[in-house]
Amino acid sequence: MARKFPDINVSFPGGKKVDAQFNDFTIQTDQPIADGGDGSAPAPYILFLSSLATCAGIYVLGFCQARDIDTTGISITQSHEFVPDGPKAKRLGKVGIKINVPPSFPQKHYATLVRVAEQCAVKKVLENPPEFTVETVVT
Repeated sequence: MARKFPDINVSFPGGKKVDAQFNDFTIQTDQPIADGGDGSAPAPYILFLSSLATCAGIYVLGFCQARDIDTTGISITQSHEFVPDGPKAKRLGKVGIKINVPPSFPQKHYATLVRVAEQCAVKKVLENPPEFTVETVVT
């Protein structure tokens, strides 16, 4: 059976703020001050990038928990490179994910950690993008 996700409803609470509501959660966004916002919340693009890092993180966490590996000292650092010029200038060109482990982490699991992080569902969507439709509906 296909997994059903809740609809996400977006509202505009003022200024450059845009909120997304689903189930009992509200995700607040804002634009940086330099872009006319208050800088009171992350910008949507930062949340998108964060979803990649946290998705990889949930896979790493699950791997460690399934093997009773202590996650103390494990972290993920995600870096971003943008295309500097040409027709794709300023587009995201590369995302790098580093899984930081303490010296006590079993070396035999290094490559496996990479493989599990690469299973991130958000990354998979980028590799095989869905069809998007956008329409105006009178309510």
